[in-house]
Amino acid sequence: MKSAPAPHRRTLWRRLTAGTGLLALLATALVGAGTAPAAAAPTAWTPKPAPMTTPWTNQVSVDNPLPEYPRPQLTRPDWANLNGIWDFAVTGRDAGQPASFSEQIRVPFVAESALSGVKRKITENDKLWYKRTFTVPSNWNGRRVVLNFGASDWQSTVWVNGTQVGAHKGGFDSFSYDITPQLNGGSNTVVVSVYDPTQTGGQAVGKQRINDVNPHAGGGIFYTAASGIWQTVWLEPVAASHVTRLDMTPNLGDNTLRVKVRAASANGRTARVTVSSGGTVVGTATGAPGSDISVSVPNPRLWSPDDPFLYDVRAELLDGTAVVDTVGSYAGMRSIAVAKVDNILRPVLNGKFVFQTGTLDQGYWPDGIYTAPTDAALKSDLQAHKDLGFNMVRKHIKVEPQRWFYWADKLGLLVWQDMPAMDTGKTPDGPSRTQWEAEYHAVIDQHRSSPSLVMWVNQNEGWGQYDQARIANEVKAYDPSRLVNNMSGVNCCGSVDGGNGDVIDNHVYVGPGNTAPTATRAAVLGEFGGLGYKVPGHEWFPGGGFSYEDQASVSALNNRFVGLLYAIRIGQLPAGLSASVYTEITDVENEANGLLTYDRQVVKVDTARVKAANQALIQASKTPAPPVTLPTGGYKSLRVTTPGHTNKYLRHSEALAYTAVVDSGSSALLKNDATWKVVTGLANGNCYSFESRNYPGEYLRHRDFRVRRDASDGSALFKADATWCAVAGSGGVRLSSANLPGSYLRHIGSEVWLATPGGTHAWDDAATFTEDTTWAVDGPWAP
Repeated sequence: MKSAPAPHRRTLWRRLTAGTGLLALLATALVGAGTAPAAAAPTAWTPKPAPMTTPWTNQVSVDNPLPEYPRPQLTRPDWANLNGIWDFAVTGRDAGQPASFSEQIRVPFVAESALSGVKRKITENDKLWYKRTFTVPSNWNGRRVVLNFGASDWQSTVWVNGTQVGAHKGGFDSFSYDITPQLNGGSNTVVVSVYDPTQTGGQAVGKQRINDVNPHAGGGIFYTAASGIWQTVWLEPVAASHVTRLDMTPNLGDNTLRVKVRAASANGRTARVTVSSGGTVVGTATGAPGSDISVSVPNPRLWSPDDPFLYDVRAELLDGTAVVDTVGSYAGMRSIAVAKVDNILRPVLNGKFVFQTGTLDQGYWPDGIYTAPTDAALKSDLQAHKDLGFNMVRKHIKVEPQRWFYWADKLGLLVWQDMPAMDTGKTPDGPSRTQWEAEYHAVIDQHRSSPSLVMWVNQNEGWGQYDQARIANEVKAYDPSRLVNNMSGVNCCGSVDGGNGDVIDNHVYVGPGNTAPTATRAAVLGEFGGLGYKVPGHEWFPGGGFSYEDQASVSALNNRFVGLLYAIRIGQLPAGLSASVYTEITDVENEANGLLTYDRQVVKVDTARVKAANQALIQASKTPAPPVTLPTGGYKSLRVTTPGHTNKYLRHSEALAYTAVVDSGSSALLKNDATWKVVTGLANGNCYSFESRNYPGEYLRHRDFRVRRDASDGSALFKADATWCAVAGSGGVRLSSANLPGSYLRHIGSEVWLATPGGTHAWDDAATFTEDTTWAVDGPWAP
């Protein structure tokens, strides 16, 4: 996402370059919630007032928040939730464990959040300390006990009963420790320290910045920091030989599910994987732990946004014939790739192209900041996408808990997952690069089995950029089952395109702009839109909100947004665009360009209307109209089709474009002026440019709305201004601006302008708009 626009720069034309397994899962959640060993909540603890309250703010349990089983793709029946009230202290960054913990915090909400009960600014000079006691259930005797952390930002050290059991660096990946040797059989104490320098360090930080935790002016596209534990902490009993991870990859080529059963202390063990549907086994296979096990899934029901069907999976470790460990999971059978579709490189899901229309989803909450208040809240943003007709979501510069991916898998949304960026404007040093790449690999491992996840987005707009091509190649090799985007926003902000990966990704505000596919990469629009509307009573800092283009009313917002989707469907989709990401699903702090308010209390747009526009866009990609093509390399003349003016042609005169009557008796100069060479689009090979017959090297382009003939200066802006995409029209073709889709070449009063239906200028007049923007492509007056 680009930085906030400067004041008074909000004009439209501003250029910026399922079955038994799921039932078992629910049963597991209930067991976990019932065995949570949280102590009774001290009466002294209370949450702090949230800047804005969501529908779920007041539904958060004090001593058992987020009680759901946190790891849906690797489930066991016994577990214990350690979320709830912990003792808490803040010391200097270099201090040791404090003698006393004078505060309390509700885990897993970060210290900056209201839901934590702390709500305090944490800086690079602070260290956070957490402490609580727990008792291991007696029926776990004889098994190993593992302490799991969903995520803690950033450098975490863990002690159990005074002994350090481990240390972890990383804010977005899970980690765990076998604490069996440290347990004493009675009441046990766990202490966690966390140091988080946020943007002052060199680590992956995403959109977090050290700011006042109370609403304030400014902040732009960066938000309140999120320090410390921010995902569920929990205990789990396991066998000495046990499964640690399932790597599952569907293979539609031979209708198998390829599974690697990762396991600890598994020498001499056998892994058995069973796939079922509705309680009926469809396939089973055995193999060595860590090896590829291919489970046959005959006639698979394919996972897609239209039918997000999930198979149940069970993995077992066997010692001979005895089962020593069992885990539950699920998988979706689907493929993702890029392939030529009507000679255009496109992403294909299950072998078929479907346009991916989604939003930028940043996952911030006014009450919990990085942590959704409840599981229902976590699901709600994804459900909002489905309600609005989107089939994709780009998780922007943040990695969500595994339950978020479960909901995306179950609801049916294609996910683009960003790796959180390091700080902007800095070149990362060697240790920072090593840490960032190690954390990226951990994130991939953690989520590689989710069917919804179809693309890894490595870097964004050049933030902390380095080694773009190498990283893209390495990510593709590490997870060849998904698409890779080496840089989202290659046209923006000093970013450097690695030149590889599966897609070429532009950011254009408001857009949708011009993104052209290449011979090796499909074209996607990684960010566009940013239409703003501030809802009174639902602003984070009243009067402080900004957007990329403010809208005067809800009606204007609806018209403008649906118009953008229409422009993509009519112009950009046929020209080669395969996906678009609208900024954004919700407001975030002072960003007011969400389709929902930050508190999730108001949906700003007409849900039915937006859903219909998205469905039309998706359907157009499934059943495309025949492409409108023009012959290139030869000369043509463009004739007016407006009744009463059909003897007029597009011509240039003193560099400006006009229409004039041309006939056999016209002068040679006029005939030359009215003749154009049709060439491949300067900015998009699927569109066209029109070169003057008598001024070679000069092209028909728009500038400040007026259409003219100019010599190319070689700039990307000129090439985009001089590129026109052909759209079907009655009795001819309509020529839509490549970089301002939805705006058309129009004659009015003999002058030629770039006009927009519903626009406010004189040349946008609605009368005969369609006729005036439709041109017959005739033989040339000057061959």
